[in-house]
Parts: sequence; C-alpha cells; structure tokens
Amino acid sequence: MHILLINSEYPPIGGGAGNASANLARCLVVLGHKVTVLTARFEDQPHLETRDGVTIHRVLSLRRRQDRSTAFEQLTFIASASFWSLNWIPQNKPNATLAFFGVPSGAVAWLLKKLFHIPYIVSLRGGDVPGFRPYDFKTFHKMVGPFLRVIWHQADSVIANSNGLRDLALAFDSSIEIPIIPNGVDGNQYRNESRDWAPARLFSVGRIVHQKGLDLGLRALAQLKDLDWHWNIAGDGPQLDALKSLANELGLSDRVTFLGWQSRAELTQWYHRSNLFLFPSRHEGMPNAVLEAMSSGLPVVATRIAGSEELVLDGETGLLVTTENVTELRDALRIVLTDSTLREKMGTASRLHVEQNYTWQKVAEQYQLALKKSTDL
Repeated sequence: MHILLINSEYPPIGGGAGNASANLARCLVVLGHKVTVLTARFEDQPHLETRDGVTIHRVLSLRRRQDRSTAFEQLTFIASASFWSLNWIPQNKPNATLAFFGVPSGAVAWLLKKLFHIPYIVSLRGGDVPGFRPYDFKTFHKMVGPFLRVIWHQADSVIANSNGLRDLALAFDSSIEIPIIPNGVDGNQYRNESRDWAPARLFSVGRIVHQKGLDLGLRALAQLKDLDWHWNIAGDGPQLDALKSLANELGLSDRVTFLGWQSRAELTQWYHRSNLFLFPSRHEGMPNAVLEAMSSGLPVVATRIAGSEELVLDGETGLLVTTENVTELRDALRIVLTDSTLREKMGTASRLHVEQNYTWQKVAEQYQLALKKSTDL
C-alpha cells in the first residue's frame, strides 16, 4: 500500500505529533508499505529527503519557529501542500492519506478525496479538537469548527490517541465513531541500564507554554526548598521569560535550569541523567514526553488529565495529582523526592509498563488495519 502521511510538523520541527508521525511512518515501512510524507519546510531543510525508507517532501509554509506555528503559517501550509499535491498525485496516486491533525492536514486530505477519490484517516492530536486548551484555541476553534465537521464526516475514520481526547471530540460531534490508537515509544532509543537515584534530579520537556503547567511545578517546588533537588527544563516557547522571572521571584533560580530547545539525542541524555519526570500539564492528548520518560525508566509525577492518567499507574509507575492543585502536587513531590528507593522501584515499573503496552510497532499495526479498511485492500 502507498500511504501519503500529511503533517505540517515533522522532525526536527514540531513537538510530540511530529515525533509520532515519524515513528509511525518508519514502522509502516517496516510492515512493507510505501510511505510518502508531506510536511512543512523550515529554514534550510531539503525539499526532498529519504530517511528510514520514508520519502519526505517539504513545502513552503513561512514557518518562523522550530517549536510552534501560527494560524497564518498553517494556512500557508494548506495552500502550499494543496498546490504540491495537485501536481504530485496524478503521477504518484497513493492508496490512502493519513492526516495528522484535522487542521491543517485534514483540509488537504479532504481536498484530495474530493478531487482524486483518495480515502483518508484523520489522527486527532489535541489542538485540533474544539475544547482543547480553550485559553489558547477558543477563537481558532470557533472559526474552524464548521470546517472540522466536514473534514471529520468525510473521513473514512477519525482516530483519537486517548480516552480523554475522544471524549472531548465526541462532545464536539457525537455523530461519528472515534476509535482509539495510542501513541507509542521507541524503547531501544531511551533504554538506560544504569542511573544515579540520589540526589533527586527532576526533568521536564515540552513547549514552554501555559498548557504545560510549569508554573504549577515552580510553585510546588518553592515549598520544598528544605529538600535536595534540581529541576532541568528542556524546551522553548512564549512563556520562557515569564517562567524565568517566576523562578527568580520564588527564589529558585539556582535550583531550576532552563535548557532551551534540545535535539533528540540531547533529550535522550537528559532522560538518562534524571531520576524523576515532572509533567504538571493542564491539557494533553497522549503525551509523547511521558512515554519517553517511562521508557527511559523514570517515575512520573503528573496531573490527572487525558493521556497521562492512562499512562501513569498511580502509586505504581508514579503519582497523579489534580490539575491546578499546587498543594497536592507539592505533597506528591515530597513523597518521591525523599525516597530514592521508591523512585527506583517506580522507574522499573514504568519501563515494564510501556514495553508491554506502548510500542510503535503495535501502533503501526493498528493504523495499518484502519488504512486497509479504508481502502478495502
């Protein structure tokens, strides 16, 4: 089967969704499929590249930042990707399209179905679902909501990556069936056979935005200055300066390090150097960062939100707390920060849990079935 995978984010640009699409594409090739990726070009990246057996085409999108894009930049991707497709499809007609995000990728997939009768699947990732991060996307969702309904209804399947995201999608449109295929993780990439479990070294990674709840982590840790710990935070985003100021205000400047944007290889090393993963996010679909941390063998303290509450087994692989509850987060952190033996025990359970339940091979096999069903192959 020839699969066209569309995602405006693809490594090295973007976040978890880009990483997910790259791993899925790689595993679909291993399963014997031909995979072409259509994504956005950033700076001096090549227009055409082959990686892990996947053919990658990058088109103009006016993207200015590696970690995030604006609504206007997504519109330029829709236009560029559509124009590119109109020229590419007649000579290279794929059997099916897999669109990561209902918008912008789903809009291109919808057009290809209308013009060339190519079936498509939409993989919901979070920001493309109305109700997700209303403090960021409320206006955007109001604008694209009517178009999303059309894109979802014309799709051969709409897939969510967690129970919580499916519930949110059904609250927007309950008239369609939405199965769940979770994210996976490359266990070999993050495997770590040895780790120092003391002193406590926390790690977090993600876009530095309100969604990630890093301000909650700072406020909780500010009440634990009597303990020996250090927190490293990888990522970049519009909240970076505000968080640095908050850390200084709380007297944590010497105990919290903002690492900035890190490459995949650098992130792997930070997972290995740490012994606790902190993820106080406010909203998620299925967080790749939590999967990566658990695959590395880290215990996780996270908020009880979509995705995290499915990955983290409370009391076994980490601890879950109510979102926005700084007191509860502080108390959970005190438990794990003061017990290196508990951290090691939970870290071992974390790795075993993801090895048994969340591999990219299993994810690819589920998408393969969905794609074959859409094409009747």
